[in-house]
Amino acid sequence: MGGPRRLLLISNSTLHGGGYLGHCQQHIQRFLGQQVKRVLFIPYALHDRDAYARTAREKFESLGGGNTFRLLKALYDNSLIHEIRKRVLEDGIPYMGSSAGTNVATVSINTTNDMPIVYPPSLQALGLVPFNINPHYLDPDIKTTHMGETREERIRQYHEEPNTPPVLGLREGTMLLVEGDKATLQGVTGARLFLRGKKPTEHEPGTDFSFLLTDCNPLNP
Repeated sequence: MGGPRRLLLISNSTLHGGGYLGHCQQHIQRFLGQQVKRVLFIPYALHDRDAYARTAREKFESLGGGNTFRLLKALYDNSLIHEIRKRVLEDGIPYMGSSAGTNVATVSINTTNDMPIVYPPSLQALGLVPFNINPHYLDPDIKTTHMGETREERIRQYHEEPNTPPVLGLREGTMLLVEGDKATLQGVTGARLFLRGKKPTEHEPGTDFSFLLTDCNPLNP
């Protein structure tokens, strides 16, 4: 039996005005520590996997970005759902992802921003945490004339369905660090928490979200 689960779930790999992972480089270094000598990179979120892997190897760039539907489908196609869950939840292998890699770490990919360019056998994901995340969360722009739905409206629609878990909207520049039964918001921007039947709430970096790990149960993929 390994140690407790350790996850670093990043909203985005690039923040305006900075380089690749510049906004979270120190967080990554602390998360991996000196004992991690090798990183398994899963390049399934983009079509050209070889080029994606080379980019990640050379620049340690994305750590799980790309299209969420493509990534989850490949995880199912390669029978990796159960294996990754076991390695992370039972063996204590650290898991780190951004954007799509963060989406697939949650209960399901129902709250992704991506287009369904491929069709995975299920929308249920790895279930490493018992809630959903909306990476790249954007606040409504009161000055815009755009008539499309906001992220908040879409999440509210999701919560119109029964038995839907909480959704944590991670703004760009924000990440969630999970260590065992403790979850802490980190980064340079805040997050918005959506609970079914309740008004969304604002949270600053440093917020303790540990209650999200204990108040609801993950769906088994």
